Amino acid sequence: MAVHREGRLDGQAALVTGSSRGLGLLIARELARRGCSVMLCARDAAELKRAEAFVRESCGNGARVRSVTADVTGPGVALELVDATTGAFGGLDVLVNNAGVIQVGPLGAMTEDDFRSAMETMYFAPLRLTLAALEGMRERGHGRIVNISSIGGRIPAPHLLPYDAAKFAAAGLSQGLRAELAQEGISVTTVLPGLMRTGSHRGARFSGQAGREYAWFAAAAALPLLSMDAERAARAIVRAAERGRPELVLTALAKVGVRLHGVAPATTTRALSLAARLLPGPGPDPRHLVPGHEAARETGSAALGRLTVLNDRAADRYNQHAA
Repeated sequence: MAVHREGRLDGQAALVTGSSRGLGLLIARELARRGCSVMLCARDAAELKRAEAFVRESCGNGARVRSVTADVTGPGVALELVDATTGAFGGLDVLVNNAGVIQVGPLGAMTEDDFRSAMETMYFAPLRLTLAALEGMRERGHGRIVNISSIGGRIPAPHLLPYDAAKFAAAGLSQGLRAELAQEGISVTTVLPGLMRTGSHRGARFSGQAGREYAWFAAAAALPLLSMDAERAARAIVRAAERGRPELVLTALAKVGVRLHGVAPATTTRALSLAARLLPGPGPDPRHLVPGHEAARETGSAALGRLTVLNDRAADRYNQHAA
């Protein structure tokens, strides 16, 4: 499908949240490769410095890339990020809401604060950033907003309930925004990725029986038949934004799941209930939000290390080693 000239991204300014590592970093690189000026945003200054170097090395020293250290959940941060991007590049044409947190574990090991943290990061922060960006987009009569939800925002995966709830909310917001903003020349794309090999198992937090939770999550995210290469995912996301697509579902398994859930929701729910029964319970002494690298040590499994080798390599390539 040919891309019309007015749909191209070259010369536009983009802000990508959660872009110091993983999928966000790869989306930022792909935007820079297509001629965008890109503002990176994340909480860790050292990670951001490495991320800037990664993008420049991939795209050449002529790439226009800047970064700002910020927690997207902080008060007033949304306007500060939009102002920083506008100040650096003269405007903001493309907003990618990608920042997220992954909390893995059974409901019995989760707290209300876990749900609040997920909602602040993956729903309220994108909402505030969108509202802050809209003024400039409306003045120019164009803009693109890309919201990275998840297949968990359409089909609730067991042991990811705070994440699922926030991604459901984000997907609903994104679809509603598209309907309201289309008449103003602003396109909104909702992205629903399945499992991707980004190295996210190192950045996730595990509750309950942390080692056992890490084992199933890390293995599932690494297997080629279940997960997708992250660089291919980033290219598909940027193409979808460029073409103004309303929705993008990534991975073959996620596409099958969405279709099945649409025609047979009761069957899908029964399958999810069965999967939940197979996963570990909270245990007698539940842990809470154990970092991935610590949870990995609790497994003590050489076989798991062999299973996750592709995702471990991805973590090293995509700046997840410090996560």
